[in-house]
Amino acid sequence: MKRRKQRGSPLGGFSSGASLGGKVAHYRDKQNIYKQGAPAYTLFYIQEGGVRLTTRMKHQPSAVTAILGAHDFFGELCLAGYPLRVSTAVALTASSIRTIKKQKMLQMLRKKNKTSNSLVAYLLSSVKNYQDHVAHLLTSSAEQRLARVLLRLAHLNGKGPAVVEIPPLSHQVLAEMVGTTRPRVNLFMNRFRKKGFINYDGGLEVHRSLWKVLRNR
Repeated sequence: MKRRKQRGSPLGGFSSGASLGGKVAHYRDKQNIYKQGAPAYTLFYIQEGGVRLTTRMKHQPSAVTAILGAHDFFGELCLAGYPLRVSTAVALTASSIRTIKKQKMLQMLRKKNKTSNSLVAYLLSSVKNYQDHVAHLLTSSAEQRLARVLLRLAHLNGKGPAVVEIPPLSHQVLAEMVGTTRPRVNLFMNRFRKKGFINYDGGLEVHRSLWKVLRNR
């Protein structure tokens, strides 16, 4: 069996999160971090674990808008002046999450150094990823959308490690994320496992070879 590798940080030197300041809090599986409509004075950085973001529109069921893993930010819309949370954030598993005050982060962004440049690049990339996610919901099959969610959570972009371990996710959560049913997710996940694209061994291993699903369009 191949040696499992943990996902690297897209922000390089921020893997520990210490340089971002703020305080680290520990959350239980399925514990709320914040709720939609709450005041937004802070943003968050995941050091360990995973987070699910859901948004609820009036008279509509909640929809999963993002599944995030270690070294991802969330709640960053407060930097753009949004006074209230536009989603609900819930821990996917036991997680260690750093809380950073909005003003502290704005000060870091204004310094125009290597750190601030990395942060700006990351935040712009997050916006692009969200736009891409919406576009793929309209143009890709459910199986391809599932593959893309797993690859994005593992930050596997065709380079880097061959195998990355991510927090285990329920098939119901994945179904909500890709806009399909749980039985279909069960079918796709079994198919991915039989082809060697993923593996279950305590956690969930995602293999870079999962990209093959996206190339067959």
